[in-house]
Amino acid sequence: MTSPSARATLASEARGDGPLLLGVRHHGPGSARAVLGALEARRPAVVLIEGPPEADGLLALAGDDGMRPPVALLAHAVDDPGRAAFWPFAEFSPEWVAIRWALAHGAAVRFIDLPAAHTLAATDPTWGDGDEDETQQGLRIDPLAELARAAGYDDPERWWEDAVELRGAADPVAPFEALADAMGALRETYGHGGHARDLVREAYMRLQLRAAHKEFGDGEVAVVCGAWHVPALTRRTTATADRALLKGLPKVKTEMTWVPWTHRRLARRSGYGAGIDAPGWYGHLFAAPDRPIERWMTKVAGLLRAEDRLVSSAHVIEAVRLAETLAAMRGRPLAGLGETTDAVRAVMCDGSDVPLDLVRDRLVVGDVLGEVPDAAPAVPLQRDLARLQRGLRLKPEAQERELELDLRKENDAARGRLLHRLRLLSVDWGAPVAGRGSTGTFRETWRLRWQPELHVRVAEAGVWGTTVESAAVAKAEARAQEATALADVTALAEQCLLAGLGAALPVVMTALADRAALDTDVAHLAQALPALARSLRYGDVRATDTAALGEVAAGLAERICVGLPPACTGLDTDAATEMRGHLDAVHGALPLLPDSTETAGRWTGVLRGLAARDSVPGTIRGRAARLLLDEGRLDEDEAARLMGLALSPGTPPADAAAWIEGFVGGASGGGMLLVHDERLLALVDTWLTGVPADAFTDVLPLLRRTFSAYEPGVRRTLGELVARGPAATASRTEAGTPGFGAALDEERADGVLPVLTLILGQTDLVGVDR
Repeated sequence: MTSPSARATLASEARGDGPLLLGVRHHGPGSARAVLGALEARRPAVVLIEGPPEADGLLALAGDDGMRPPVALLAHAVDDPGRAAFWPFAEFSPEWVAIRWALAHGAAVRFIDLPAAHTLAATDPTWGDGDEDETQQGLRIDPLAELARAAGYDDPERWWEDAVELRGAADPVAPFEALADAMGALRETYGHGGHARDLVREAYMRLQLRAAHKEFGDGEVAVVCGAWHVPALTRRTTATADRALLKGLPKVKTEMTWVPWTHRRLARRSGYGAGIDAPGWYGHLFAAPDRPIERWMTKVAGLLRAEDRLVSSAHVIEAVRLAETLAAMRGRPLAGLGETTDAVRAVMCDGSDVPLDLVRDRLVVGDVLGEVPDAAPAVPLQRDLARLQRGLRLKPEAQERELELDLRKENDAARGRLLHRLRLLSVDWGAPVAGRGSTGTFRETWRLRWQPELHVRVAEAGVWGTTVESAAVAKAEARAQEATALADVTALAEQCLLAGLGAALPVVMTALADRAALDTDVAHLAQALPALARSLRYGDVRATDTAALGEVAAGLAERICVGLPPACTGLDTDAATEMRGHLDAVHGALPLLPDSTETAGRWTGVLRGLAARDSVPGTIRGRAARLLLDEGRLDEDEAARLMGLALSPGTPPADAAAWIEGFVGGASGGGMLLVHDERLLALVDTWLTGVPADAFTDVLPLLRRTFSAYEPGVRRTLGELVARGPAATASRTEAGTPGFGAALDEERADGVLPVLTLILGQTDLVGVDR
């Protein structure tokens, strides 16, 4: 607890009678300016900063020309790289300003927070709280929220802007005196405020403060730390008592380095919360030498103009006036983020939040990505990745972007291999997406976005090797040996081919052959075959030897053809639906296999057997008939006969609905089939109108799922056909091609000529015989 006498000493210590205690808000531009002013005025011999002392050897890099914030200190356990912690710094962070000032003025600079070795050793980030009763554990206060509430504010961010960010002070130390007194009152009331771990951290800080006083003698010592800790640093305790609090803390071996950070990661909503909601706005306040509102509105206008919105200089002038007027009406010293946002919405966005969301995303938060010099320590894998990124001209960026690759080009193929290898190592810098252009195997489309935590993933992957290729090979071999499911091994083989990991294929192929020989479950075989078929196609593009893969795939296809018919009998509804998916997957994979003619013949026989066997669930029989029809191996008359049998009065309504769902459901174009073949539509319509009322309720969900998957235009056309009577239409169409009119409707055909003329030109249509 902080006594009244201790509170009274805070201001005197800040004025020079003791250490210069600069209590700040992390990443506060107002605090950063005040820290810079206080350091310039007092010129301390040493600056102590809240942060992990293991990083003292890295502080010199903060003055490197290649270091551009936002950046972060990354600490990870040597034996468990996934156990990591970050200490982020922005250009407007008071700690960063203090580090840069000390390096520029020859002052010593050190970190004094609890070592990362202890922090990372804790299995629970709130370790130390166990000594408190449940009431104390539940009481975790937010100091800024408490001070804002005391000042009559319901928004801590707005209070902080009014009290610190938007106010200047003639005396650079005055803001710290006020904050020290306020935090002293809070600590007197709430103690550690539900953060018992802070007591241990503050004990360590006091020990480091004593050591600095002893080392530098008469030289002034400045401390830059969170304002919450300032009262604890003035507590009259003994070194023995502080060491007792640190006795027995867990500890692990750690490594540290600098890594790039982003403004988006500084935002509280992003997951790595750093206590600020608007890093882009705070960065602007810190960097703007004068007229911050005018400069901000100019930025907003530039962004909106780049997005083709009509924003003029008059809009900027009016937005500035409105923001200042709102600030005056609300009793604020200057216009803050709330006022500028309201003004932008009203003046530049016409009251719409859609363009305003763009302003929030690009400017208020922002996608600024920091840079770290090459001299920063890094695991060998990180260095190899950086070398590859430079060589392939593939720069990490915080903003999401799409990358189109043509694998016939050497550089694009190398980029694709790198991204696939990183995915195999769980470093998900890029994710493959469907391309807008060609869908051939020689093209790939990636969505790239570099996120700071990927540095942790790279550190974790470093246990597999010192280069991206060797690490990916080692991990692929380990996964192949550990995999128990056949589908997992086939997916891994596909990944190896995509990543160009020929060195891993022997181990993967051995595991694949072993699993395929032992696995007798047809469903597992059906799951594995599509990945193998795709892999064979990739081999052609990437010049990979896939002969062994083809032999395994051919063997799987044979076993599927033999085992699928008995595996499809006696299935319940859920199992039948799952098996129907396997049926589709195998049907799509078989044509991709080499020498597939013989296999295709056997597969046709399998489908015919499934379509005609009564013991097979209706959804599978219907899908088998549809696949045969699409391949031209089943004529329309036979398809109509099978549908008529499936929808006969003797068939239970649920089974008939399942057959329809298999035949025309899913993404197989079943709606268009019914539109163009009115005989099939007539069969469905006749059956549906004859379903008894008590059974209709049971089949309705299945039918609704089937027909709701169709495009709105298809559903509308089907409704029109049913309304005019498809059965009558069907009876009139038998004279011509099944499912179509008896003769050409010349009037309807003439209707397309104007469109053809527009597309092809009049001269191209000369001599066209309709």
